[in-house]
Parts: sequence; C-alpha cells; structure tokens
Amino acid sequence: MEKFGLNELRERFLSFFESKGHLRLPSFSLVPQGDKSLLLINSGMAPMKPWFTGEQEPPSKRVCTCQKCIRTGDIDNIGKTARHGTYFEMLGNFSFGDYFKEDAIAWCWEFLTEDLGIDAALLYPSVYFEDDEAFDIWRDKIGIAPERIAKLGKADNFWEHGSGPCGPCSEVYYDRGEKYSCGKPDCAPGCDCDRFIEVWNNVFTQFDNDGNNNYTELSQKNIDTGLGLERLAVVCQGVDSLFDVDTVMAITNRVSELTGARYGLSPKSDVSLRIITDHLRSAVMMACDGVLPSNEGRGYVLRRLLRRAARHGRLLGVRGPFLADVAETVIRMNETAYPETREREKHIKSVVAAEEEAFGRTIDGGLAILENVLAAAEEAGRSVVSGEDAFRLYDTYGFPIDLTLELAEERGKAVDTAGFDALMREQRERARAARLALGDFGWEGFDFGGDRSETEFVGYKKDRCGAKITAIIADGELVESIAFDDGREAPPEGGGTDAVIVLDRTPFYAEMGGQSADRGEFFGNGLFVVNDVKKSKGGKYLHYGRLVSGAYAVGEPVAASISTPRRRAIERSHSATHLLHSALRLVLGEHAHQAGSLVEPDRLRFDFTHAEALTGDELARVEDIVNAAILAGSPVTAREMPIDEAKKLGAAALFGEKYGNIVRVVTMDGEAAGLVSPEPVSIELCGGTHLDNTAKIGAFHITAEFSVASGVRRIEAVTGRETLDALRRAETRLMALADVMKLENAGEIEQRVSGLMRELRELRREAEAYAAKAAGGEAAGFLAGARRVGDLLSVTAALPAASPERLRQIGDVLRERSDDVVAVLASNDGDKLSFLAVCGKNAVARGIKAGELVKEVTKVCGGSGGGKPDSAMGGGRDVSKLDDALAIVDDFILGKTGAL
Repeated sequence: MEKFGLNELRERFLSFFESKGHLRLPSFSLVPQGDKSLLLINSGMAPMKPWFTGEQEPPSKRVCTCQKCIRTGDIDNIGKTARHGTYFEMLGNFSFGDYFKEDAIAWCWEFLTEDLGIDAALLYPSVYFEDDEAFDIWRDKIGIAPERIAKLGKADNFWEHGSGPCGPCSEVYYDRGEKYSCGKPDCAPGCDCDRFIEVWNNVFTQFDNDGNNNYTELSQKNIDTGLGLERLAVVCQGVDSLFDVDTVMAITNRVSELTGARYGLSPKSDVSLRIITDHLRSAVMMACDGVLPSNEGRGYVLRRLLRRAARHGRLLGVRGPFLADVAETVIRMNETAYPETREREKHIKSVVAAEEEAFGRTIDGGLAILENVLAAAEEAGRSVVSGEDAFRLYDTYGFPIDLTLELAEERGKAVDTAGFDALMREQRERARAARLALGDFGWEGFDFGGDRSETEFVGYKKDRCGAKITAIIADGELVESIAFDDGREAPPEGGGTDAVIVLDRTPFYAEMGGQSADRGEFFGNGLFVVNDVKKSKGGKYLHYGRLVSGAYAVGEPVAASISTPRRRAIERSHSATHLLHSALRLVLGEHAHQAGSLVEPDRLRFDFTHAEALTGDELARVEDIVNAAILAGSPVTAREMPIDEAKKLGAAALFGEKYGNIVRVVTMDGEAAGLVSPEPVSIELCGGTHLDNTAKIGAFHITAEFSVASGVRRIEAVTGRETLDALRRAETRLMALADVMKLENAGEIEQRVSGLMRELRELRREAEAYAAKAAGGEAAGFLAGARRVGDLLSVTAALPAASPERLRQIGDVLRERSDDVVAVLASNDGDKLSFLAVCGKNAVARGIKAGELVKEVTKVCGGSGGGKPDSAMGGGRDVSKLDDALAIVDDFILGKTGAL
C-alpha cells in the first residue's frame, strides 16, 4: 500500500467520485447557515440538511465534498490521548434520490482496495443486523466471506436523530494488527480498542421515524457517507495516531521548534504539544470563516481554544507570543485545499495574536492568585477549591472557570462548581434587578432617577396626540435637552441631531409581534422626525429619530403624529395575515399554526407549520378564500377579555408565546367564501393595529411559498397598492415579451412559446443525430488507424475541448464496432484533462479492464480514475503529460497479454 499524504488522499477521493459523476463542492463554512441547532458544523452532511429533507433542490443528485468540522464535546480529553481532536476533515459522497446501496458499497470498496491499494484481507465490513440487502451486496456482489461481515445492533449501525429521515449504516473497519489490540478473546470490528479502526461509514437514509419509533419507507432514498480524512491517513501512512499524520506532525514540529520541547520524549510535554497543535488547527479555520473570540456561542469556543493553547505554551516555557507563528504553519499545510486561509492570512494571525495578548494580560495575575488559593488549600488539607475563590478569579481577574478546573485537577484538587454557579446566578439577578429599575436603558447605564412609569399607548384609536417628554438620550448619554445647533457632531447623512425621546403617552406603535414600527413626527418647539420605535421591558416607548429644527427639553409638551398612510398600509397587511392564517387552516387542516410573521406596509411574511410544499391548487384556494373575505367587507373588532374566555371563543394564539391573564382578541365577522355566517372569518389573540373592515385591505396576492425550517413553510404576499403595482409590473413584462416576439397582443404568447419549444426539441433531436453520426465517423477513422498489438487493436487520440458526453459517444461506437478494441480518448480544456477508456469483449476476456487502464493512464498526469471493465473515466491535472499518458497504452496491453 502506497503511503499517500493527507492532501493527496483528499484529492484522490474527490477526483475518484468526480469520475463517478459527482459534483465536487468546496467545504461549507464552519458557521452554520440557517441552522440554529448547531454552533459549528460537525459533520459532512450537516450543511446539506435542506437537500436531504427535500426543502431545497441540491445542485446535483450526486455530490462529493471534504468538509471542515469541529467537535468540542471531549475537549478535556484533547492531548491526554492521541485519539481525540477538535478539528477534522470529513470526506463524503452523497446521493439525493439517485444511486443507493449497491453503487455506494461498490465504490467504497473500489476506492479503498483499488485506488488506494489497501489489502482487502485487512478490511472488515459491518452492517445493521436487520439489513439483509446490504449483507447480500457485500457477500454476493463484492465477494466478502459471510464470517467477515459483522452484524451489529442499532447503537452501532443505525443512524437516527429523533423523528425524521433515518436508516441503517454499513461501515468498513481496518485491522491494524495485534499491536493495537485490547487482547480480549472477542476483539472484533466494533470493539472500543484501537485495533479495528473505522475508515468508512455508509448511511442508507431509507426510513422516516415518526418520533415514536414507527418507520415508513421514504420515497426518496439518500446516501450519506462519512470518511474521516485524518483517520484514513493514519491507515495509509501506517502511523499510530492523527497527530502522527504528515500535515499534523508538521505543525507539531513547528511548535517543538518554538518551544524547545521535542515530541515523544515526555508524556507531560506531549500533552501540551498535542493541545497546541489541535487547537491551532481549529482556531485558524474558525477565524478564517469569520468567527471572533467572545464570551458566548462559537466565539467562546474560539476563545477557549486559543487560551488553552497559550496556557500550554507557557507550560512548555514560552514567555512571549508564539501562536501566530504556529498559525502560519497551519495555513501552509492547508492553503492548497483551502486557499482562503492564505487570502485571509493577515486577519487570521491578527485574531490569534490579539487573543493571545489579551490572555497574557490577565493570566499572570490570575495564576498568581490561583497558586495562593491552591497552596492555602494544601496547607489546610482541603481537597476542594471554594466556589467563592473560583468566582473571585473569574469576576475580578477574568480567569475562565474551565481553566481553574483544569489547573486544580493537575494539582489533585476539585472545585466547588455548585457554589460558583450559585454566585453567578446571584450576580445575574442583581444585574437584572438593576436593569428592571432603569428600563432597557440599564443596558447603557442610564439613570431615570427612579422613574419607572410606563408610556401610555393610545395608537389603537388615535393617529395623533399631545404628550410630554419624560427623557432624552443623545450621544449615548441621558441629557436634559437637545437643540439643532447645540454643537453636537453632525450625523453622517443630512443635517440634524440624532436622539431617542421617551414620551408619557404616544400614538406610535413600537416594533413587536411581527408588526413594523410606526414612523412620523413630533411638533412643538422643534421638528423631530421619528424613524423607529422600540418598547423597553419596563414599558417605555423609545422613539428613535432626528431633530431637524428647533430644540426640545425634558418636561416640554409635544404633538406626536404618526404617518397615517404608512400605518394604514401596515394594517392592510396585518389584517390580511389573520385572514391568511384562517384560510390556511381551512385548506391544509387545523395543524397549520402560525410560527412567526413580519408585517410591513402592503407586504407580509407568514410562517406556518406544515410539512410539504403547497400545490398550485392549494395556493390558489388560499388566495381565493382571503380575497373572498376581503370582498365580503367583514367588520374588524378588538376587545380585551380574560384569556380563559378567549380560549372558549376559539381564539388562535401564536405557538410558544406567553400571554397574560387579560388578552386582546381581534375578530373578523361576517360571511366569506366557504364560511357560514355567523361564524367569524378569523378570531385571534393580537396586540397589533388593524383596519376596521376587511374590504379596506383592497386585494391580496401570494408572491412566494417555500420552506424555512423542517416542518415550517413561509408565504410572502402583497396587499393594497403593492398588489396593484405587482399586477401592473406583470402586465408590463408580458407586453414587452409580446413586443420582442413580434406579437400583436400578450394573449398569443403561450401559443407561440409552445411552438418554439416544439422547434427546440426537434433541433435538439437533429443535433443529437448529427453528433451520433459524427461520432460514428470519428470512430471509423480511429479504427482505420488503429495499431495492432498482438491480436488486439490499440487506439489513442486527443480531442481538444471535447465534452465527456462526446468521448462516451465515440467510445460506445468503438466497442460496438470492434470486440478487439482497447481505446483511450483524451480531452484537454487547457487546465485539466479528461480520459475515457473502453475495451471490447475480447479485450476484457484477455484480462484488460478499462478501470485499471484509465487508472494507470491518469496516474501519469497526476490524476485518478476508475470504472467498469468495459468503460471507465478519469481526470488528470498536468496537461503537459498528455502525450506521455497516452504512450503507455500499448505497453499496458503487452503487459496484460504478453503479446509481441
């Protein structure tokens, strides 16, 4: 078995599956996109969840990737053993409703045994004990003896995560030999020791779990492969652990140069070397993908990794900054596969260096205090560091609790984490109490002098009202007054003074419940333009805006006036969302509940619970019901009542929302299509503003429907003037299209397009027939000039910029016309090479296989390939070696047949 480098293994895997028709995709970012269930991407399939669930269309039915992954669940074991690492790369080939078990297993075996040359006798497959189909494929198609196929249980060989798609797995284990064995008589694939290492995991996603372990067959079956790149490198390079793999060891060697600690001489220093190596691999990739150190979320993961690495550098005797230097080696080892690491080199090193410097400023003081605490505990014979001491280190010196735990453990001490957690809760409660006393201004340190009064909202009935200013904030400070010409720094755009004004009463609706905030103006001793409104937890309405003339002071009266056209447009959309909710439950069923919304002027977004995309007929029915309710002119009323009374009326509530004892119920009465009076069209709990009659919505039109999460769909729609504008834009586009097509009216477009499509299909058939004829002519020319090698015909040819399809067409004709042919056709697009190898029946019978031939040819050009005995494809990177690659074909035939 050849000892491939890690970077070479990655490329061989991706090239191999490209030759099998897979689309190669770059690694997704470590930061999940649209998936709040993950802090960081931790598997190859995680970024592809929407493709597996069918929520989004994948770019290809076949995809292969090498995905950057981070897992920190066992961070405390990193370094202590050579088996654990936070960063790894996961190779994967994926099928979305295309190929299934037979091809997945065959290609897995072909890549391991033929492309990598791993001894098949050292590989042991495993299957889920009830998966007879996979077992039969391994036994009958691949030829593995039944006793070498392990049947394992659900814990080992069945992938599922709660409800949803799931299925059995088939893994491949590599036997590393007795040296790594636990010595138990029953040591076999699936054992926890280091002898049998899992190198491949095929997940056959074929079932749907309803959450109660009831399984039904999926209509679209998928393949999800997991293949740890570092683990595969361990096998191919014959080394002990992932830390001994070539690229990882290069990083460790650099750490050794910087610290003076040689790997392998001391178990204690080896732990530190492994921690620094692993954590910098993770940190560089996280920083490259935009993660910044912080005290929460993925930012805290990065901070913890960098600070642990810095601390272990100090244990090895390093006193100055060194992590940015290690980061350079990490970048150098990864820039071929991830060129963005070099492109963002300056940013990555800056993040690493800044965090190391910040940690250095706090670590020395904290370490000294902790050393005193540990020494005092030893003198007193105590085995536990008190929660008070751990909290003081954290609160005063910024010393992370996880580092206190780690250092205490090294000295044989425990930490009273319960006491620490209690003190943390007390601190949070004190901060919360302070913020409640000050409203949300507490976050900014503002003091209202004990004023905890709430702003009275009068906007349900009034668009304008008189009010009194109770607070003003400008330039981040609580001030008594503001003036247009008070010398403050001018805002970046336009004139005026930016400020936040609090009133004792207001007609302005604050952004909440999905409804956009009002805009408008304050009149009085000046003109203040309001562009946003927020409501604090203390009930104060915060009017954000700009003073464009005059002056205002706390205690002065103002006239507050909202933009009435904007409010009416928002109310059209809001009232329409209630009708839409009702219509969805009528069409889809009672399970269709609101899961969120956004209401803007004449535009709305509505999320609801439903598992499938709506059909065109369902969307049309929903839209018709809403418009029928609009035309019915149903009155809209709102009244407050006890929540129990509202529930008896059947009022719909937002799932997961918390309501008080008294709620506001909005009802739309009257008749609508499909509804019988006097049943309400809609009745919901709602604190927003609405029209007084559904007819004022004007019109309703759905513009989009799509998935936003598993089991949650979204509808986007327009109302009022936006509906009219949308219809006008559509009519304008149709008229323009009719003009382009030289038609007198838009009504003729459908007929003309149908005719053009027929013409296009006919042209395509003619083009395909011509291509087939041309392929026949080229094949005839190649056969006429074929070289006789023994009793076989050898054909080699280079076709500049030929597509893979054209190569296959010519190759198929060659095989059809000659049973003796052995042909290799190549295409050169200037940057890379594509190869096709075909063998006639007699050639295959003589032992010449196209898959083996294309593998040898592509190897000359630094590529790889594979396929069936009679037809195979591959690729090459070095275009200068094309002639050399084709030149080996005759020698290959001679070597197989012995012909002269």
